Amino acid sequence: MKRRLADIWRSLKIKKKIALFTNAVLCIIVLSIVLAVWSIKASLLDFSVILKNNSLTSDIVRSVESETDLFEQYIRTRDAGLYEKLKEAALQTKRLIGQLPSDYRSIGEERYARTWSIRNLYEVYCERRDRVLYEQSEAADYIGRLYEVYDMQKYLQSYAELLMQDTLEHSVRLYSERVRTIILVPLLVILAEMIFFVSILKLSGVMSRTIVEPVMELAEASRRITENDFYIEDVKMQSEDELGDLVHAFNKMKYATGEYIMALEERRKALDLYHAEELERLRIAARLDAMELELLKSQINPHFLFNTLNVIGGMANLENAQTTEAMIQALSVLFRYNLKTPGEKVTLARELKVIKDYMFLQEMRFGGRIRCEIDCRIDAELMMIPTFTFQPLIENAIIHGLAPKEEGGDIRIRIMERGGMLCIDVADDGLGMDEERLRTLRRQLQEEDGNRTNIGLSNIYRRIHAMYPAGSLRVYSRRGRGTAIRIRLPDEKGEEVGR
Repeated sequence: MKRRLADIWRSLKIKKKIALFTNAVLCIIVLSIVLAVWSIKASLLDFSVILKNNSLTSDIVRSVESETDLFEQYIRTRDAGLYEKLKEAALQTKRLIGQLPSDYRSIGEERYARTWSIRNLYEVYCERRDRVLYEQSEAADYIGRLYEVYDMQKYLQSYAELLMQDTLEHSVRLYSERVRTIILVPLLVILAEMIFFVSILKLSGVMSRTIVEPVMELAEASRRITENDFYIEDVKMQSEDELGDLVHAFNKMKYATGEYIMALEERRKALDLYHAEELERLRIAARLDAMELELLKSQINPHFLFNTLNVIGGMANLENAQTTEAMIQALSVLFRYNLKTPGEKVTLARELKVIKDYMFLQEMRFGGRIRCEIDCRIDAELMMIPTFTFQPLIENAIIHGLAPKEEGGDIRIRIMERGGMLCIDVADDGLGMDEERLRTLRRQLQEEDGNRTNIGLSNIYRRIHAMYPAGSLRVYSRRGRGTAIRIRLPDEKGEEVGR
């Protein structure tokens, strides 16, 4: 049974797992509330009824005695003030008798008989009492009826006292029966709360093992990839949910990327062994291979994968599955584009689509601190540009310009056509650079070996100059005002190559 439940749990999607966990916690909370209500009823409400019944019978005895005394005083004096008090006492007695419980099952046979005897006697008594009060004392049978009322008052007092005695005896018996319950209630409450606490711990452990721990393993694997270790063990994941799909895709990507990088390394070493006559050609080929290798490493960007997977782990625990699914889809599109776009050029529309997915992940990572605005004033489906043009520029803007700022900032991409040239501007309002740092960067871009600390920017700079003799890439920046990258390419329209 336990194994079957484990198989069912692994087959569920993340959204359903979170829903089941939430419903289980809610059920435990409801059961706790029901248990608390039951314990209150067992320990307080039942005894409240007992005390109320005892108080009611005691009030009836006192009220009957008060009415009897006032009746006797009024008969002797015929004082109008005493008459008003007698009426109030009579109403009070009638109201209290009317409140007596009459449920046979709850009060028992003796109290039931006493109650109805008092009610019936009191109705007859009220009729006889009122006749004596309203008749003249000179009437022939007045004395007889008066003593008849006195006798009925004695009977009524006697019945009321007997009812009070029966109620007290019933209360004592009921209390004796409930003593065991009073003792057991705290123990049952403590035991139930311990069971609820252990259940919540178990559910939390299941959620941690099936969602949080796999995400942490992915994060650790990503950290190893940042050290160029592509041959670590595959991340183990038995779930069939979205996280399982992500782990499977990650393992395939890791293996394929490692093999591809090894092949490139071996090819580069082989080219270094060629004859000196082809040295110039081999040098150019080696440069292209090295640029392709570095481009591939920058495409993977394990730092970005590491941080993104941590965000996905937090979302899987705190948010609903829709946000997690959207982030996984965006990450999948980004890796698919980076690893399966062999062509040198793609349409501008495809580049912009990848950038939107990339910025969606960054916005999830930075919680809205970083925003991106795209202003494209041309038909992006017709225009061709070099592959991987925007991502390194935006990544540099985030890492070096916006991420260090506590309040974040904005990235603006503006694309237009002017004088037969495609004009692309990528600007941010981040930290920027001072003049000395800007001059150093410009000089390093123009040097033969490039800038090893700005591989992405250097790669784009060299590809643009290699593919477009009339093309250009310029960097502008001011300390505290931000940085702008201005790219100028000849208009080139056509269908995408290598899609």
